Amino acid sequence: MPTKEEISGYFMSLQDNICKALEKVDGNNFREDLWERAKGGGGRTRIIEGQHIEKGGVNYSAVHGKLPKKIRKALKIEKTKFYATGVSIVLHPKNPHVPIIHMNVRYFEMDNGIWWFGGGIDLTPHYIVDEEATLFHQTLQEVCDEHHLQFYPKFKGWADEYFYIKHREETRGIGGIFFDRLNGKEGMSKERLFEFVKSVGETFAPLYLGFLNENKNKAFTQREKQWQLVRRGRYVEFNLVWDKGTKFGLDTGGRIESILMSLPQQASWIYDFQTEEGSAEANTLSKLKRGIDWVNA
Repeated sequence: MPTKEEISGYFMSLQDNICKALEKVDGNNFREDLWERAKGGGGRTRIIEGQHIEKGGVNYSAVHGKLPKKIRKALKIEKTKFYATGVSIVLHPKNPHVPIIHMNVRYFEMDNGIWWFGGGIDLTPHYIVDEEATLFHQTLQEVCDEHHLQFYPKFKGWADEYFYIKHREETRGIGGIFFDRLNGKEGMSKERLFEFVKSVGETFAPLYLGFLNENKNKAFTQREKQWQLVRRGRYVEFNLVWDKGTKFGLDTGGRIESILMSLPQQASWIYDFQTEEGSAEANTLSKLKRGIDWVNA
């Protein structure tokens, strides 16, 4: 059965491999900040401000200590110690024709024997291209099907619900997969669940680099750039208001720069912004809905 040290070691290597792949395509290197958490643990925050990635973060962390009261109350458990490790990624591209992407793979355990895996990948295009959305979801379905045929429909539906901006009544993007608290109740061993998490992590670089290479040099207008900033604003709203990972980092006393690395350098909030009927922007808004079957679109 994989130990927390083995899982953390894998996550560190995953961070290394993804950073190398992104640096090769972008042409710029990541800046690394090593940090320690006063109450236990630390991590490696890596940030890139590149030629094609305006701001991106590939973070690794492994933190431990006493489980905060707020989280104990939410989990309905007594005082205990915890260990949490994972890799979290958000990339904000310069070109509005390149989508934003987020991935997270993580592991959590407590001294009382409770453990679970969580994570997922979701895509947030500024302009939805149906063929790209289908390719994205087909790839995730193939990854899931290799491990459990119920994973994709279950985790795709979970992503649709999780990445929903309730106060806007729209999804953050085209979704993807989201899973949490995988702990063996699915009829799979810890080893098999860890293999699934590895498959998700190793899908990230080839999948996203395909979109980046295809679109990074496309021409764009000032109108398209403005729309990108508006969509980034929606991304910020979700991460600060609804995202559980942000809340967990704040509740456990995480490093604030690492927690907020998911936010773009620039975003816009234009009062009462309206899209023009029949425009590409309006088309994208019309598809920010839950329950779309992108695989068979």
